[in-house]
Amino acid sequence: MLAELFRQSARDCAGASPLTSTLLAAASADLDSGGPTRRVMANAERARAGDVPALRFAAAVHRVVLEGRAPALAAHYPTVGGSPELGALWADARGVVEEHADELRALVDTTTVQTNEPGRSGPLFGGLHTATALAAAAAGRRTPFPVRLLEVGASGGLNLRPHRIAYLHGDRVFGDPGSPLRLDTGWSGEPDGDLDRPLRLVGRGGCDPNPVDVSTVDGRQHLLSFVWPDQRERWTRLGAALDLAAVDPVPVRRAPASEWLGEQLARPERDVLTVVWHSVVWQYASAAERAAGRAVLASAAERATAAAPLALLVFEPRRGHDPALPHEFQLLLKLWPAGRSLRLGAGGPHGTPFTWESAPWV
Repeated sequence: MLAELFRQSARDCAGASPLTSTLLAAASADLDSGGPTRRVMANAERARAGDVPALRFAAAVHRVVLEGRAPALAAHYPTVGGSPELGALWADARGVVEEHADELRALVDTTTVQTNEPGRSGPLFGGLHTATALAAAAAGRRTPFPVRLLEVGASGGLNLRPHRIAYLHGDRVFGDPGSPLRLDTGWSGEPDGDLDRPLRLVGRGGCDPNPVDVSTVDGRQHLLSFVWPDQRERWTRLGAALDLAAVDPVPVRRAPASEWLGEQLARPERDVLTVVWHSVVWQYASAAERAAGRAVLASAAERATAAAPLALLVFEPRRGHDPALPHEFQLLLKLWPAGRSLRLGAGGPHGTPFTWESAPWV
């Protein structure tokens, strides 16, 4: 079962990361044969697909490489200046797995998958503009609402700075042109709303069951280790987001989403659009926690008013219509008390590219 989960993960990332795919395919065979990978994964024998044990294994190996303790394997990893030779990859990786088995097992046992992908700020930025415009129209306001942004499953909080990013769309730049994080949105079309009008964020916060302190070396290395090593654009983007976080810290509290949201949404805030946001998180939450979160949001929606509106803005995988693509990543918006429920578009799992196409969310 565990080896098959590794093989499935290898297939899933084959097109996006040949290095990770090759590593996981070889590790699956090593599991079958009783090699050192079995020792590393000893406590994950009964892992579920949702636990993504293979990606935790790949991140643990990457972490050892990033820390400069696997020089032969580092020669294959572009994140430390290497160039992959896939045919020789496992021969070098197997020695690292064997030498560092106990440490790798501890990393696999104690970490959760946390890509905290800053590319998803692209859809968030556009979705916020749409939400503020629709809420303002419903309230009869001439100008958009300022935003209080609440993120559940925030990890290191890297997507809590949508107003501090430079968004590149053709020959135009939206957001903060001077930002160290320049995001090529890959947009097809544009969201509704005046993108040239600056977003006003008057409050930001997040929660996570296992928050990452990105002000520390350990926290940075943790997030960097989950980037597939041959995805250089994502690596550069994450580094820039971490640099931005260093000069604009936002707290992320260790708490269940339902508990934290219950506190944050206890009272509506007048003249502010409160936006609850999450991205590629819901699949990792338990059924009980999802139900509790929905109940908290439903209660808050009943208290929302035209002058103190509430929005839910999520970027999550949903079943698509194309059999070749069992899931597509959709940006979905609900607004209360306006009663709007929209599918704003869909894109890649890391937020780019993205196609804007507004339709009812059903």
